[in-house]
Amino acid sequence: MRYSIAATVLMLATGCAGATGAAAQDKPARLKIGFVYIGSVGDGGWSYQHDQARKAIVKEFGDQVETTVLENVGAGPEAERSIEQLARAGNRLIFSTSIDYMDVTIKVAKKYPGVRFELATGTRREANVATYSARFYEGRTIEGTIAAKMSKAGVIGYVGSFPVPEVVSDINATMLAAQKINPDIKLRIVWVNSWFDPGKEADAAKALLDQGADVIMHGTDSAATMRVAQERGALAFAHNADMIKLGPKAQLTGIVADWTPYYLSRVRAALGNAWTSGATWGGLKDKMILMAPYTNMPEDVKTLAADTEAGIIDGSIRPFACPILDQDGKEVECKGGDRLDDGQVLGMNVFVKGIDDRLPEK
Repeated sequence: MRYSIAATVLMLATGCAGATGAAAQDKPARLKIGFVYIGSVGDGGWSYQHDQARKAIVKEFGDQVETTVLENVGAGPEAERSIEQLARAGNRLIFSTSIDYMDVTIKVAKKYPGVRFELATGTRREANVATYSARFYEGRTIEGTIAAKMSKAGVIGYVGSFPVPEVVSDINATMLAAQKINPDIKLRIVWVNSWFDPGKEADAAKALLDQGADVIMHGTDSAATMRVAQERGALAFAHNADMIKLGPKAQLTGIVADWTPYYLSRVRAALGNAWTSGATWGGLKDKMILMAPYTNMPEDVKTLAADTEAGIIDGSIRPFACPILDQDGKEVECKGGDRLDDGQVLGMNVFVKGIDDRLPEK
């Protein structure tokens, strides 16, 4: 675990201390904000994007805030110790940026009711714990469309983290979109059972290419999959951040998570004593996710991708429009009328028809 502090501090000359003492006393104390990352800020993916938002906080609020970062924090006891360390150190707003931290964040939050917690991709809330996530599946719909157009082998490869609903919905959205272009498309999955393990991610990407995939994607947090695609002459989609510098010939596009507007709004609320718990789930329309530029594809595919993106934003394209069959051929109940409702997407635990891989047993 690495530890760092970033703060904007008023530097007062010793000779001016007496003259400015009263003003300093009137100035409200800085809001101390803690950030817990599952990876490194240099990972080029998930943690990097969260840290970009942290930097935006420092730039926006200056000496009103002081931020502390804990990197490469594992789940379980390590995360609990780290989050409690931040609370004890006087941080009054803490961003827990992984679903792996959900249970321990709730546990620590109950011990520190005066501290506000922001839990990324979590599903449990308390009076002092808010949750936030992005509708990544919307971007997967665009990527599935592109993948089916660009794959010569008719095989898409997916490096999976864990078989949790968020990842299952991403895979299903990819497949449903791809099948509209090529009904015979195949999608193969290799699980690494980790959100951030560049070595395992790279091995999984190589395995997928060896199994015949020529377009690969990932639901993990590092840029390892993109690096492998670039090295092997394959095509790939970035995830969480734009990775075009790592895959100039490989990257087609990618889902870029933009946490900055949300982070700024939550810090502003905390500074104004207006922070409240709640659940935020933003997508392309809300600009919580953006699509990286469409590259390494013909103009007609770029146009199709852009039209798909526009359709998702205006509501004319619904990633989980009914009817939908599960991989055993059974029709999925559509609780949203003509589409799956948010609850079904958030709890998705079956693959759609056409995906041969089975979900691992729990």
